Amino acid sequence: MRESDLPVLILAPAGRDAAVAASILAEAQIRTEPCATLPDLVARLDASACAVVTEEALRAADRRDLAAWIAGQEPWSDFPFLLLTLRGTPPDPRLTESLGNVTLLERPFHPATLVTATRFAVRARRRQREAAAYLHERQQTAERQILLIRELHHRVKNTLATVQALLGASARSATSVDEFYHSFSARVISLAKTHNLLTDDYWQMASLQEMLENELGPYNDPDGRRIALDGPPVDLTADLAVPTGMAIHELTTNAAKHGALSVPEGRIAVSWQVSAAESGRRLCLDWTERGGPLTREPTRRGFGSTLLQRVLTMQCGADIRFDFAPAGLHFRMEAPLVESRTVPQY
Repeated sequence: MRESDLPVLILAPAGRDAAVAASILAEAQIRTEPCATLPDLVARLDASACAVVTEEALRAADRRDLAAWIAGQEPWSDFPFLLLTLRGTPPDPRLTESLGNVTLLERPFHPATLVTATRFAVRARRRQREAAAYLHERQQTAERQILLIRELHHRVKNTLATVQALLGASARSATSVDEFYHSFSARVISLAKTHNLLTDDYWQMASLQEMLENELGPYNDPDGRRIALDGPPVDLTADLAVPTGMAIHELTTNAAKHGALSVPEGRIAVSWQVSAAESGRRLCLDWTERGGPLTREPTRRGFGSTLLQRVLTMQCGADIRFDFAPAGLHFRMEAPLVESRTVPQY
């Protein structure tokens, strides 16, 4: 709500001061709200632009709640009061001191004087809130910057550890320099694609659909029948997206070398869903290959299966299952969906 939309409070319980002031301000298109008592006024101060108060209304009331409200204002706040005094009578210094930001208007006053003083007070209050919003924005920006720096440190350390693991595993499984180069390059490129999805998103989340399309898209036929993807929109945090992206790459590479993608008639169907559990939401993903060579369980464990079985289980808390049925590989993963880290908004 804009400051100009907030009402001007009027506390003048005796005489016609309240009605006269409200009429004058209404003609100037300034919205007002009358207050019957001082406690009533104090209760509305947070949602008002300024307050017009008669001196006698304050003298006759218990001002402790008002003093507490004034003392408890935010550092940016200096609420404006217009104090109506009697001409020829000096104002009570205790009242002017306790109100703080106070403008004195002697009665009777010219209508233009009241309108001008009220507009000045409303404008001053608006400037205070604008300054508060600016300071709040700066604070939120600083907090987000700290959060991003921490996330960057965390991400770099994890990425370096992943690259080191890729390097060692690719070197151990390669039988030639060319094989090492191609396998290691492909895995680094897959890792980079996942990081591109994360950095392109403001909240550093990666779309599972896009991760699958990046890896499997090049193998699809023009009619889009070779690769079938089915599931709701799901965004993964970095801690889950990076190992999941690597797992998708390893499954795709294995399918291209030995499975459904190694022959033209092969098909891959990937489906996923999100289910609710007592511990939170869980992602359930199924990878099914059909139409490829007859499948049998491998005699040795390569880096791909090591990544799927160790990294997904240990780093993501995932439950994974392999079914090396002759008709084609079936892989299933269930992993907790870690919620994105929240940052303050304004």
